[in-house]
Amino acid sequence: MEHCPVRFTTLAAVAAANLMNPSYRTTFSHIYQQCAKHCMHETGRVAHARMITSRFQPTVFVTNCLIQMYIKCSNLGYARKVFDKMPERDTVSWNAMIFGYSTVGELEKAELMFHLMPERDAISWNSMISGYLQNGDYPKSIQVFMDMGRGGIGFDRTTFAVVLKACSGLEDCTLGVQVHGLVVKLGLATDVVTGSAIVDMYSKCKRLDESICFFNGMPEKNWISWSALIAGCVQNDEFADGLQLFKKMQKEGVGVSQSTYASVFRSCAGLSHLKLGSQLHGHALKADFGSDIIVATATLDMYAKCNSLPDARKVFNLLPNRNLQSYNALIVGFARGDQGYEAVILFRLLMKSYLGFDGISLSGAFSACAVFKGHLEGMQLHGVACKTPFWSNICVANAIIDMYGKCDAPQEALRLFDEMEIRDAVSWNAIIAAFEQNGHEDETLLLFFRMLKSRMEPDEFTYGSVLKACAARQDLHIGMVIHNRIIKSGMGLECFIGSAVIDMYCKCEKVEEAEKLHERLEEQTIVSWNAIISGFSLREQSEEAQKFFSKMLEEGIKPDNFTFATVLDTCANLATVGLGKQIHAQIIKQELQSDVFITSTLVDMYSKCGNMQDSRLMFEKALKKDFVTWNALVCGYAQHGLGEEALQIFEKMQLEDVRPNHATFLAVLRACAHIGLVEKGLQHFNSMSNNYGLDPQLEHYSCMVDILGRAGQISDALKLIQDMPIEADDVIWRTMLSMCKMHGNVMVAEKAAKCLLQLDPEDSSSHILLSNIYADAGMWKEVAEMRKVMRYGGLRKEPGCSWIEIKSTLHMFLVGDKAHPRCKEIYENLDALICEMKRASHTLDGECLLNCEATADEHQHPFPKCGVSCF
Repeated sequence: MEHCPVRFTTLAAVAAANLMNPSYRTTFSHIYQQCAKHCMHETGRVAHARMITSRFQPTVFVTNCLIQMYIKCSNLGYARKVFDKMPERDTVSWNAMIFGYSTVGELEKAELMFHLMPERDAISWNSMISGYLQNGDYPKSIQVFMDMGRGGIGFDRTTFAVVLKACSGLEDCTLGVQVHGLVVKLGLATDVVTGSAIVDMYSKCKRLDESICFFNGMPEKNWISWSALIAGCVQNDEFADGLQLFKKMQKEGVGVSQSTYASVFRSCAGLSHLKLGSQLHGHALKADFGSDIIVATATLDMYAKCNSLPDARKVFNLLPNRNLQSYNALIVGFARGDQGYEAVILFRLLMKSYLGFDGISLSGAFSACAVFKGHLEGMQLHGVACKTPFWSNICVANAIIDMYGKCDAPQEALRLFDEMEIRDAVSWNAIIAAFEQNGHEDETLLLFFRMLKSRMEPDEFTYGSVLKACAARQDLHIGMVIHNRIIKSGMGLECFIGSAVIDMYCKCEKVEEAEKLHERLEEQTIVSWNAIISGFSLREQSEEAQKFFSKMLEEGIKPDNFTFATVLDTCANLATVGLGKQIHAQIIKQELQSDVFITSTLVDMYSKCGNMQDSRLMFEKALKKDFVTWNALVCGYAQHGLGEEALQIFEKMQLEDVRPNHATFLAVLRACAHIGLVEKGLQHFNSMSNNYGLDPQLEHYSCMVDILGRAGQISDALKLIQDMPIEADDVIWRTMLSMCKMHGNVMVAEKAAKCLLQLDPEDSSSHILLSNIYADAGMWKEVAEMRKVMRYGGLRKEPGCSWIEIKSTLHMFLVGDKAHPRCKEIYENLDALICEMKRASHTLDGECLLNCEATADEHQHPFPKCGVSCF
């Protein structure tokens, strides 16, 4: 039989040239087969038209080839017309139409064809089983398989390969084992196609050990078998095992496929193994898979998940043809890598392409908006989503709720949540977290109780949010109720929830309970250790926090940036600069000095320990500075009375376009008070609300009273207090009283003392201050009256406390302290100093004398020499 060389651009001409040739029927069938193979729809239609105009009567075989060509070229309408006009049909004709309808999801038509068939074979049944499988109807696929068995039709390896995939889809291992038994019974267990399907089934049913066992027993393995097991390891999070199998596969000389590369790149992503992923990328390029869209998409996904976004972008840019999956991988990668702007820009490019977008694209874009708090961009995307079928996609809706929550718009998130017809656990978690993250603790708890009422069971993320809400409210009662529920659910000792419960108890000042729970946790993670250290720090039990930190190091737990920052804060509180320097050294060893959180804490620690030189050095060396870093240095200079330096740093902060907050202005006003800059202080005070929209708080008014009082403007200070939009507290009136003492203003002092005693009648300091003012003014009768009031009221001055660290030992002192082991030496030296001051003609002011008398009843000098002590 003669075969003519075929050029597909002139197929009609080839057909015409062969009309006079008796073998032209072979040419038509060959043309249709080639058109089907290469999806050349237009060329196939030309050949079909030529066949009709030639009045050639095709055989059933030729017509079947024509039908299959139209089906492969996605023109089911033409295929059906050809089928309907066939004078006679065979089983292949019917099977072709069943396959075509199944492929495009028109299962009702496929089922109708199946039932109209005069005679069915295994291919007919397999087509129906496969059709239901491809359309996600796994139970129906199993049902047809069972009907096939009841009809006495013999199963073949294709049947088992398809039905085992249905078992995988259902994750029904029991059914899979039964099918496996049937395979063994029919003697197909050694067939490589069926065996590969069994390997895949066990892997997807979370029975990886059985999958490996069967794989090892296979007499023949091909690349499908290897790929199935490698993919199974990845699906079961056994990434290292998957990579080992790939290595063994290479040693066996088995060829690599798209799916194999996709699996090993997922393994590298799961292990965050960038170096190995890069090597495998080179391997794929050498194997000529560089331009393969599936392999390239898996590669850029690996780079993105290994935080190598520039490499992911390079792979994307080098792709000759991009598909939706490659766009999605990079959009999601940018969003996860905190590069939200780039993700949104890429999504816009996707919208302009012919590819369109899907639910994954939209979810990634919403997550990107959440990263940079792009509320406006998020709203625009929400509008786009509303015009698409993805509006009803629960994953997209959850991403929108999360976006609104992170963009400080919880009410908008709630509106969308209430409109959702179907909600899952992620929906509830997203809306609960939205309110918790925005400081709406009451609404957070109400939503939690609403979730319980809907019979949706909370998970670890739900409990994490509601426990944070309880911690913020310091609501121990509800926190304990939720803890009881967690215990009943069996999650009480899990590390994530356990750490959240510990944090809640610490914030509710129940550190002892937190410690007990910490000891009982299944795994004591750094989070639970940090929670307790932070708990001690918040309760101002800095020594206990440092002891617990030492215990943590003894247990071999590696501190993180939060641990170091918290312990540095305790060093600042205790002024233990020695320990602070040791921790600083550890930070450098662990290469955490670039962390802006730690840098800010180091600046603060050194300044509070009196070392402004090192504080400034840390500030200057900081690679990144946020407003906290700037605040720490401004506050440090202000606290040390270095007002000019504080103001210089503040001016530099403004030039750097760093937005100040309430704490910044508090430090700036203190600096102005130290150097007596009244006008400058007023200017900064007014700029808070005028330039930055910050309403002054009580602390800022107290600083202004101090500034005006130091300048002798007592009446202006009093007017400021009276004109305040908020009621003055005891600190402001005490500041006012101190300023009155400084300038001897008895009249305003009496008014300030009266207001102060109304707020706190038991306050001894106000009595002492007023008494000192009377003494300075020579009003001894009033001094005696104040002493009488204090004596009869049982008021005593709170003893002062100071401490010093010498050779890593902390020494603490109280007024009249007798507990120190070197108490005798201390008092002897103190009295010697006082006697020397007297000889040098120094005088002790009235306040010191009064303080001595006020504490005389409680603290007697045990070792008197000169008869006077101000210690």
